[in-house]
Amino acid sequence: MRRRTAIITTAAVAASGAVAGLGIWLAQPSYVDMVKDCQKTLTSSATQTHRPAACKGLKQDDYDTLLMAWTLKHALKDMPKEDRDALDQYDDGSINGSLTDGP
Repeated sequence: MRRRTAIITTAAVAASGAVAGLGIWLAQPSYVDMVKDCQKTLTSSATQTHRPAACKGLKQDDYDTLLMAWTLKHALKDMPKEDRDALDQYDDGSINGSLTDGP
């Protein structure tokens, strides 16, 4: 009887530990969620060595890519319209002077 009680107790403790571990693991944000949070917090004060807190868990290459994309986005947005590259614009396919900033 003692042996059966010990086995049941051990199995119950192991099962509850597995359930708790699974719950903790599922509560962690995914890498994709961390990337999205990092994108939301990037500002002009972010640099390659000075990361916002939301970006601490990202790989260096991924962080560098996000930082470069943020910088380019804001550089193009702040650039005067006449200085923008024609490839950044939309053409409806007709020869009618339809070059605009997208559909």
